[in-house]
Amino acid sequence: MILKKLYPICFILLLGLTSQTCNSEDPVEEDGWVSLFDGQSLDGWKAVMGKADFEIKDGEIVGTAVYGTPNTFLITEETFEDFILEFELKINHISSNSGAMIRGQFDEAARDGQGLVYGYQIEADPSERAWSGGLYDEARRGWLYPLELNPEAKSAFKMGEWNKYRIEAIGNEIKSWINGQEVAYVVDDMDSRGFIGLQVHSIYDEAHAGEKTYFRNIRIQTENLNPQPFEGDVFVVNTGFNKLTDYEKENGWKLLFDGESSEGWKGAYRADFPDKGWHTKDGILMVEASDGSESMSFGDIVTKDKFSAFDLSFDFNFSEGANSGVKYFVTLSEGNKGSAIGLEYQILDDKRHPDAKNGRDGNRTLASLYDLKTADKQDRFVKKPGEWNHGRIVVYPDNKVEHYLNGVKVLEYVRGSEEYRDLVSQSKYKVWENFGEAEEGHILLQDHGDEVKFKNIKIKELK
Repeated sequence: MILKKLYPICFILLLGLTSQTCNSEDPVEEDGWVSLFDGQSLDGWKAVMGKADFEIKDGEIVGTAVYGTPNTFLITEETFEDFILEFELKINHISSNSGAMIRGQFDEAARDGQGLVYGYQIEADPSERAWSGGLYDEARRGWLYPLELNPEAKSAFKMGEWNKYRIEAIGNEIKSWINGQEVAYVVDDMDSRGFIGLQVHSIYDEAHAGEKTYFRNIRIQTENLNPQPFEGDVFVVNTGFNKLTDYEKENGWKLLFDGESSEGWKGAYRADFPDKGWHTKDGILMVEASDGSESMSFGDIVTKDKFSAFDLSFDFNFSEGANSGVKYFVTLSEGNKGSAIGLEYQILDDKRHPDAKNGRDGNRTLASLYDLKTADKQDRFVKKPGEWNHGRIVVYPDNKVEHYLNGVKVLEYVRGSEEYRDLVSQSKYKVWENFGEAEEGHILLQDHGDEVKFKNIKIKELK
């Protein structure tokens, strides 16, 4: 794509005339790259929302934080669909959170006419949290890819140094790199076109006014794109319905729910799939609401296969006041009534279901290891009833287990450890010998009498 609004264009003289060579100040570079910043002016850009100042010094865009103003974005007048974007960014102070909007959106009428920027943002996070390169959905859904999902990439960003970002937005796939390190991989189709934006974040301490964020070497490709494959084993977030990328398939992931049938599942304590209560429709596997009892109406369902060490990922959507769960290492050998026994990732409407106040210290709340260990989570990472939450359970070959909620790790423990057995001894599970320590078991979705929906149930066996 040629950016008509940005700079003059060098043309090649045809029909036998001698060709002209574009000089270094022209936007079109080799391999189809187009400069978005000429190093001398902000032509083709405009600042929106906040009052932070942008100026040019030594061929760099310098953004200066202003106290008492919201996030400020320097955005392109041009919008882009599929592209590969590269730029360099430098931050010198921990207060200078920043990032780049990609396929960004701007509502001029929002905030009483002050405008609102929203959409995809690749983060620059100088804090101890270190989520630089992660994908944040600004002013909309929040974090889509926190770096808890790829902790090895937390060290890629360097404070006080120039950091080279590469971002690919092609079709419904968004990938990011910092200084050559693979960071985030998201499949999402909410926005297919938008502007590029450079952020100077709002500040909360007047003492940090005047801190600066630096940008340079901003360029983009929009034609004849050649995506760069990820070579490492990076977790992929997919907000769609029951599809795996080729990259995931190559790395050993497989779907446990195909989006169309109950293949691979059966009722707990039975040979077939329940004939009522459980449904597959529009890419969703759901259990109907009944009387709120535990596995007495339609029954739990379990995978036909058993699993030992694994990475299990699933999206769930609970109705108001709902109770349910995803269990693992389910052996179906206890012969108990009600729900089959197993380690449980709790699914619960903490604000409305009374079980949130039972147990000990909140160990029956959402994403907790039910009745054993409490999930350490923040409200801002919890989606409301009727919205999709993302759950993840990782069981390593050494029996270390992790629970995640919406990309953030909320607890960990080690099966069979002294700490684990002490938790079991104080729980409802103390009556079962060696509870939760089986070498392998089924994955279970619980019927607890409330409507709960599932999609994107995928698993990777670990060795």
